[in-house]
Amino acid sequence: MHATSAHPDASGGASGTSQDGKQPATQNRYGRLPRPIAAIARGMDALRGMVIHRFDAIPLSTKLLACMMVLLTVCAAGITFSIKELVGNYLLQKTDNQLAEQAQLVYDNIDVLRSKDSSEQGSVGPNDYFMQIRDTNYHVLNTPLVPVMRENVISVPDLPADGSMGDVKIGQPFTTSAIVRTGTSSVSRATLQAANAPWRVLALSWGKKAEDGSAQIKGVIYIGLSLSDQIDTVNTLTKYCTLVSIAIVLIGAVIATILIQSTLAPLKRIEKTAAKIAAGDLSQRVPSAPENTEVGSLAASLNTMLARIEQSFNEQQETTEKMKRFVSDASHELRTPLAAIHGYAELYTLQRDMPGALERADESISHIEASSARMTVLVEDLLSLARLDEGRGIDVTQQVQITSQLNDACDDLHALDPQRGITKGVLTLRHGGGQQGTWLAFSPGDIPSVTLTGDGSRLRQVITNIVGNIHRYTPADSPVEVALSVLQASINPQQLARLRSNAKGLTSFLEAAEVGQSLQSGMPYAVIRFADHGPGVPEASQSQIFERFYTADPSRARQKGGTGLGMAIAQSVVKAHRGLISATTTPGGGLTLTVVLPIDPKQTGMLVQPLEQQVQGRERGKDRKSSKGRTGLPPASDKK
Repeated sequence: MHATSAHPDASGGASGTSQDGKQPATQNRYGRLPRPIAAIARGMDALRGMVIHRFDAIPLSTKLLACMMVLLTVCAAGITFSIKELVGNYLLQKTDNQLAEQAQLVYDNIDVLRSKDSSEQGSVGPNDYFMQIRDTNYHVLNTPLVPVMRENVISVPDLPADGSMGDVKIGQPFTTSAIVRTGTSSVSRATLQAANAPWRVLALSWGKKAEDGSAQIKGVIYIGLSLSDQIDTVNTLTKYCTLVSIAIVLIGAVIATILIQSTLAPLKRIEKTAAKIAAGDLSQRVPSAPENTEVGSLAASLNTMLARIEQSFNEQQETTEKMKRFVSDASHELRTPLAAIHGYAELYTLQRDMPGALERADESISHIEASSARMTVLVEDLLSLARLDEGRGIDVTQQVQITSQLNDACDDLHALDPQRGITKGVLTLRHGGGQQGTWLAFSPGDIPSVTLTGDGSRLRQVITNIVGNIHRYTPADSPVEVALSVLQASINPQQLARLRSNAKGLTSFLEAAEVGQSLQSGMPYAVIRFADHGPGVPEASQSQIFERFYTADPSRARQKGGTGLGMAIAQSVVKAHRGLISATTTPGGGLTLTVVLPIDPKQTGMLVQPLEQQVQGRERGKDRKSSKGRTGLPPASDKK
């Protein structure tokens, strides 16, 4: 029974501890103390917590200023105290030296001092000295020198009693208090303060020489000097040091305030910037400062973080907008063939009992099949994009002969448009000349043999989609240039894949290629270019051709089987290969699509130099042919 009743108490205590970790710990902490002591301890903890909370609530600038004030005050007080002690000890040592130096003079004139009448006391010797002569039994014989101060105030040292030496030792100076006697009741405060100053006294033995030359000790003589002047000097110096210290503390406080405020001003700006960012303005940046300072390093780190946050936020917004447009466009594109299927099915139902229903049924079924085929193509393209977005459905480990795929694409385009002029060639990196910046110059000739690592079927799909767009959106007789080359660029595939699919992204790659060409280093890349001379695409819309369901001419696209997903698929495939596809304007009018793909370095190390030599040979051959007056495009048989 006892064990059963104890168990719930233990479990209850455990459950209380699990629900509240701090309170049971506090109870256990003071549980063994007597109640009054435990109450006092809890009160002290509460008071300490309140003090810490109040201290944490103090602004950082106030804490720094307070610490600076305390530090300056302690330093000033320490310096003042040290000066006071050092100067006081120095003056005391100087007084001791003065007493020791005058001892011989007093000793040599001891008989003269003893012969003086008491009425003449105070006029013999220096008037600042006190002198008292005692015998060998330490009884007072005479006090020849007693200095008289202003207002007839007499101040003498408090010496041992008559007939005693007390703790006084011969030859060792000692400090003693003063005995003041006043002749009148009205004495100024300054005179009394000086009279009450302690005395510095030196005890010496006195005597005379015997006939045999030995010294005969007759007694003890006390010689003393008042320390009023030394104390006044030390007090005056201390007062000046205190005033200077107060001035230094105040000036230091002003300088510290200015310095702290100027140092913490960037933090205030960071605080305001953070408030604006919290309000939704992600374009705000922290004002820069030298990065060798703590605030500058913090500002640089915050700006980097804010740039990434803004980029991520913009990308998220852009992705959301694209998804909304994608859902809307996909619904629209799927609704059209579904509506056609539904309409022709209803038409067949209405006309099946009428004369000639069989012929009309065949026509309805043919329209249904066409709409179904279009919807099938659309769904397959959507499925392909979904797989590419998930990183599935692509194998980038194959060895692809990209040259043969380009030749097949040229043959397909020639079969679709027999009247179209197709020129093959290579690309050369140029700078300046007729165009600004770095650009790719086209040289007619055979496409060089290039093999790269990738997915052959997907890369063929990219080339097929580009050729299909040229066929759909350009006149059938407009010329096309297809070129391939290998360039070294000082950019890695990860950075290349992050470039935008526009003229700016291509310019960044060409600048990296120029650096790689000048340094003869970098990653090798296959550069494929299709340049048409059709109506082209405005520069503002060139980046949109890679968006899903974008078509320059929707009606014509539907007539030739376009879904608006071809360029989106091409971009996804190129990105999966860590490459770049960009759209630019063809000089003279038209659209140029450039595809940049990384190549296995083991295969391209032997290809870069021969390709450059081939280009130079073709340029020399072109110059010789142009000198003979040959103009125009190659014949159709050479364009395949």
